Amino acid sequence: MLAIILIGFLSAIIAPFVHKYLPKISGGLLSLVPAGIFLYLVSLLSLVSGGNSTTVNYNWFSSFNINLNFFIDGLGLTFALIISGIGALIVFYSSGYLKGHRKLGRFYGYLLFFMTSMLGVVLSDNIFTLFIFWELTSISSYLLIGFNHEQARSRYAALQALLITGGGGLALLAGLILLGNITGTYVLSEMLSMNQIVTSHYLYFPVLILVLLGAFTKSAQVPFHIWLPNAMEAPTPVSAYLHSATMVKAGVFLIARLNPIFSGPDSWQIILLSFGGVTMLISAAMAIGQNDLKRILAYTTISALGIMVFLIGLGTKYAITGAITFLIVHSLYKGGLFLVAGAIDHETGTRDIRKLGGLSTVLPLIATGGILAALSYSGIPPFFGFIAKELIYEATVHASINPSLLLIAAMGTNMLLVATAIMTGIQPFFSKAKKTPKHPHRAPVTLWLGPVLLGVTGLLFGVLPFIPENSLVGPAVHNIFLHEGAELALWHGFNILLLYSLITLLGGIGFYYLSTFVKKHIAIFNKIEKIGPEAIYNLLLKGLSNFSTATTNFLQNGYLRNYFMWIFGFFLIMVVYSLARFELFQYVTIDFSGIHFYEFLVVVIMLLAAFAAIRSKSVLGSVAALGIVGYGIAIIFGFFSAPDLALTQFSIETLTVILLVLIVYNVPNFKKISSKKSVTRDIIISGSVGVVVTILVLIVLNNPADSKISTFFLENSYLMAHGKNVVNVILVDFRGFDTMGEITVLSVAAIGVYTLLKFRKRNKTLK
Repeated sequence: MLAIILIGFLSAIIAPFVHKYLPKISGGLLSLVPAGIFLYLVSLLSLVSGGNSTTVNYNWFSSFNINLNFFIDGLGLTFALIISGIGALIVFYSSGYLKGHRKLGRFYGYLLFFMTSMLGVVLSDNIFTLFIFWELTSISSYLLIGFNHEQARSRYAALQALLITGGGGLALLAGLILLGNITGTYVLSEMLSMNQIVTSHYLYFPVLILVLLGAFTKSAQVPFHIWLPNAMEAPTPVSAYLHSATMVKAGVFLIARLNPIFSGPDSWQIILLSFGGVTMLISAAMAIGQNDLKRILAYTTISALGIMVFLIGLGTKYAITGAITFLIVHSLYKGGLFLVAGAIDHETGTRDIRKLGGLSTVLPLIATGGILAALSYSGIPPFFGFIAKELIYEATVHASINPSLLLIAAMGTNMLLVATAIMTGIQPFFSKAKKTPKHPHRAPVTLWLGPVLLGVTGLLFGVLPFIPENSLVGPAVHNIFLHEGAELALWHGFNILLLYSLITLLGGIGFYYLSTFVKKHIAIFNKIEKIGPEAIYNLLLKGLSNFSTATTNFLQNGYLRNYFMWIFGFFLIMVVYSLARFELFQYVTIDFSGIHFYEFLVVVIMLLAAFAAIRSKSVLGSVAALGIVGYGIAIIFGFFSAPDLALTQFSIETLTVILLVLIVYNVPNFKKISSKKSVTRDIIISGSVGVVVTILVLIVLNNPADSKISTFFLENSYLMAHGKNVVNVILVDFRGFDTMGEITVLSVAAIGVYTLLKFRKRNKTLK
């Protein structure tokens, strides 16, 4: 498993270079990476048969219980196969759709980076590594959505997606940490058997809300759905991959994965049914009101995600089986339709369904893919979508609460989805021919192969349902439901469910032919949206921006003394509070008996120099006085047997004084700009800080910590590091990474200074 992740990230890094040196075949070569991962994952299907699972563990940060643990079961493997299989088609499709784009190599890198992050999410067995991969999907999707960053709408959509999913991610992190504290483990596979411990804990409901916030924002549940339609500003391969088959299903995956842990209490079922039901119905209605192919598909994707959440909330055998079946069905037909929409846009120059028609003669293979996807989308036998739709109705009929209401909601949603299936997969090809901005011509294999393969797979799974049942649906349902799921069959005879399917089909056709009338009444949703979640988001974002600006102007106002004032003020409040709370003032004692006259004399000289620095009216005078203070500290180091520190202090102080003198030589004398109030305030704050620090030092001296570190360093510096200078050994060996970090910071700063100077010289030359 670790090899898959490493190969995926490595391929993302080298993708731009592969395209740079092999531009004509880079798409085909890079598509072999997800294709190879897909084939490897196919070989693991026998491993998870019958609901079996296995774990693969790699030590990472063992001391923090953060390890690269991978959990391979039917649920995770089903998602991983969708991610890698469709990923291979998307990479290949991108080579044709974005052919000639100057940033195509970078696009390949982003796409492979996202794919690998999603694989990490669905295969992780440690909640911290799951969260890391979860956030990597948000970052990579931000890059993909904002790929056309020259356009303001793309930047807006990318930022919106990042803020909403990132905010949900923070809630998820809090929920996962609390979940780990409740169960005593951070390993997901161990948590799955701890339902009673979690559901009976007093923190169950807060944890549930936090986790579902993460899942709902990622899977665009109402009211967090607004980012998904706006994300259609991304190139079509991104929409087809992230927003139909992979990223948006991460939330569904998380809910399904945690179902054995959280299910049982009514709150789990009520929340999922409510959010899922509202999402599936409202989004399907809003899809009817759109005219852009991608926006229609975006809203129907939100509706489909709502259906999956709704079914998991029902929690019965038929519901869980229907959720996994519909998950696969949706990935096949929606991925195909997005690719079809992209091909239409690529060949005609428009995605507006009002301007499209008669394309079946010029785009026959694209039309084939669109028709196959639309038929499965509509739930027409013998397609796999028909099986999924009957399972949805079976689940609602057998629901324990309000089965009639749930059935009506499901049928209404599916009717609207049938209408959108005709709008996106049939109308552009078989309605009356229209003149398009570009004259269409036959699409290359890169554009039609993906839609056709996905459409044929949907048909194959419908005709031979035992294939997905035994390899994908059955094992996944067992892992979610912890029991055997329902059998998949294309034909159950003439029964009430078949009647519901027929009514749904006829109703969907009716909605399509009455679409103009429907759009007028559905438009109310668009009006509501303008004062709904989107408006609230923009208002919050504007408020945050205004608050940040006001805070920055107040705190970061360009005056260094003000920065110190805030820092020292906060320091005083927190330290004095802590000292009082823990009654530490009792340890403050002063013993003057051990002080020598020469030590006292040095301190007096330092105090006088500090006072002179404050009172001096020239910059050079202040610098010289501060230098005396620094040299005094070096002398004190020498008194207390620290010659290395004394020499270091002497060197630094001398260099600092020289540099400051060179810099401020031409600086004019100080001007009196401070009022008496500000001077008094500064004296109080600075004096208080000095007193508090002195108190802290006295407390530490009177209560030495029982530490073994000093003894360890003294005993092992020579034996382990072969160095007699303990300080040097600590810096170079025992704390080598700290020192390396400091060197790195200085190196980066030096590079920055050099770059600024170089640009300054270049600007002078240009002038």
